[in-house]
Amino acid sequence: MEYFSIEIIIDQHPSILEVYAVKLLNSKHLHFFSICDGTFFPSIIKEMSAVVGCFNERAQKLLELHLASGFRRYLIWFKGKKQNNHGILIQEGKELLTYALINAIAIRKILKKYDKIHYSKQGQAFKSQAQSMHIEILQSPWLCELIAFHINLRKNKVETSKALAMFEGCNLTFNDVKPSLNCELFDSVEVDIDLTCSICLDTVFDAVSLTCGHIFCYMCACSAAAVTIVDGLKAALPKAKCPLCREAGVYEGAVHLDELNILLSHSCSEYWEERLQSERVERIRQTKEHWENHCRAFLGV
Repeated sequence: MEYFSIEIIIDQHPSILEVYAVKLLNSKHLHFFSICDGTFFPSIIKEMSAVVGCFNERAQKLLELHLASGFRRYLIWFKGKKQNNHGILIQEGKELLTYALINAIAIRKILKKYDKIHYSKQGQAFKSQAQSMHIEILQSPWLCELIAFHINLRKNKVETSKALAMFEGCNLTFNDVKPSLNCELFDSVEVDIDLTCSICLDTVFDAVSLTCGHIFCYMCACSAAAVTIVDGLKAALPKAKCPLCREAGVYEGAVHLDELNILLSHSCSEYWEERLQSERVERIRQTKEHWENHCRAFLGV
């Protein structure tokens, strides 16, 4: 697959995935249902994997740069050969978010057209398969982080210029005290991310996203995975399942949602301080217990 810059993709509007899939949909092979199923969906899986991989990598680098401080920040700028200003961060964040939503629209249209051509429901069934394979771009934890990144910049009133115009649809909302991240940049795609932990039933604190896309408090996730906060989620057994969707092996690649944590700590400051105090006691207890067990094991007690 040939890659283009994100800027070119956005300027021309159709995504790489949409252009490629339209060619497949117009192929003479699609007249034969069995042949189409054998070639179309594997090709879409390959393209979706490439798109979400590119998005995750670029978003991770951008947010790492935004959160870095001091010498490390300048080192990252120097290695990336970029100019050190917030305008560039804002612009790239806008491009990445637009890239994600354009591709989400594209795959939705592609699968809808596939079902229409073949009078089938294979396209709709493929959506569930894509989610279980973690190649659905709206499922990416980096999308959640990008939305929080924009809101944080907007709250700090950093360079409110044309670069922020595309982000006006991104907001942190509270419905009946339940928080959620909303993003509606295009009429046909609306992202709504629930920020209530399904374990403690409270607003997520020190949030992490499992590879299945579900978000939990870090301590709640550790408890569900039967690991201590000292060992962390990487120590979870491969058979450990997500408490919500029951998918196994979702803890090892969990992503700490730093931008989201910053946003919530500023937006719910009283709640955040209360959780900070209550969890500090539990963290100290677990840490003390962890090292006491290690000492006993070392001394053979």
